[in-house]
Amino acid sequence: MTERTKSIAHPKGLYVLFATEMWERFNYYGMRAILVLFMTKALMFDKVFASNLYGSYTGLIYLTPLVGGYVADRYWGNKRSILAGGILMAIGEFILFFCGMLYESNPDASSWLFFSGLGFMIAGNGFFKPNISSLVGQLYRKGDTRTDSAYTIFYMGINVGGALGPFVCGLVGDTGNPADFKWAFLAGGIGMLLGVATLKLLHNKYVLDPEGKTLGLTPDNAPKKFLKPLFMVGSLLAFSILTIGLIYADVKIFSYLFYLLIASILLIAFIVFSDKSLSSLEKKKVAVIFTVSFFVIFFWSAFEQAGASLTFFAEEQTNRDLGFYVVPASFFQSLNSTFVVILAPIFAFLWLKMGKREPSSPTKMAMGLFLLALGYLWIAFGVKDVQPGVKVSMIWLTGMYFMHTSGELCLSPIGLSLVNKLAPVKFASLLMAVWFTANAFANKLAGVLSALYPDGKTTYVMGFAITNLNEYFMMFVVMAGTASIILFILASKLKKMMD
Repeated sequence: MTERTKSIAHPKGLYVLFATEMWERFNYYGMRAILVLFMTKALMFDKVFASNLYGSYTGLIYLTPLVGGYVADRYWGNKRSILAGGILMAIGEFILFFCGMLYESNPDASSWLFFSGLGFMIAGNGFFKPNISSLVGQLYRKGDTRTDSAYTIFYMGINVGGALGPFVCGLVGDTGNPADFKWAFLAGGIGMLLGVATLKLLHNKYVLDPEGKTLGLTPDNAPKKFLKPLFMVGSLLAFSILTIGLIYADVKIFSYLFYLLIASILLIAFIVFSDKSLSSLEKKKVAVIFTVSFFVIFFWSAFEQAGASLTFFAEEQTNRDLGFYVVPASFFQSLNSTFVVILAPIFAFLWLKMGKREPSSPTKMAMGLFLLALGYLWIAFGVKDVQPGVKVSMIWLTGMYFMHTSGELCLSPIGLSLVNKLAPVKFASLLMAVWFTANAFANKLAGVLSALYPDGKTTYVMGFAITNLNEYFMMFVVMAGTASIILFILASKLKKMMD
């Protein structure tokens, strides 16, 4: 192998992380594909409550990486944290499997199992997600031109799992019989265990830094008492109980999550910007991370309707009858990931081919918001003047997901890579968690916006009435389109701050 070939080829560790993340996303997206359907068809929650619970769940999914990133940086290391998180998520899926078995015979027990399963999923994701994303960047030296394409390849792993999960879980769980939803949870749990096994067996051999040292091991000077198995198990159990209480309290007692998310962002900003060891240039780069993280809120709050209002739309107002087979509504959540697998190599090649003409990362992210708005404009046109109860062609959802995927590829892997490139080494995982906290805010907001779905009623946003689907989808066109324009204007300034 020539030196040039070596410089272009990616390290084998990337593909170990690819496979591990693939199975975790199989688990997460498979479960997400049937979550609101399980809530409304089996547990008999109304759509407003199911939407808000969906937002609280997915919001907390992205908030807990703050804890997992902090613990990994100082005590457990990336590898140990990823394995612990994967096991917690598998336990969560198996709890939901039993919930699906008991929802008819013992509704009270089923309700507690449901919140418990979600809590374990939230806690596990907190340890898994920031640490595996952080490891991808550590495979390369600072300034390596392969980093953007590495994150795009890694993103393909996410979406191979994201495509297979809704398909498999929908096939076994979304059958029209609510009693079958439990099989979707079981399939997700098995997928998660396969991801844990992959990393356990291959990490030490292949997940190496450019000097050949194993990445993600126990940090130097980590207190040994925190590494004792009994302490670790007890800590993980306590954290899981806490997350069960957090999601239950947000939807049943007081909706506190928005306030907690804002406080978390302010706390991280204080920790980073008050650190006197950081140079002025490093702080400018951190400021860019916070700025682009703000704009991704507008992207993901619209994009994540896929698991909420767009699932209602697919179930009730999309003609899914092929004549010989009725396509399950959950299958549509495979479209986004399928398009990513198809389009990701094209985008990775495009960025490399453009060379010096390649747009800056903030510009790419503004393009992503524009494409998202375009997708909603497409589906808004598809439902314009359609009478209530009339089902529309699947082409409208399919076309929308195609445009949303194109936007996602301009924004999400680019944003992950940007955080890795700009973050000071000592705050690598914590600033990766900032990215996921912005996602948390967006996902909670997605649930709130899904609750505005005009299901035979008039809803209001900022004083404007939403009486039909066209007006509902146009809300996202305005929101994402405005954010896109502002980010386009700021892009050159942010590029200078990135040095």
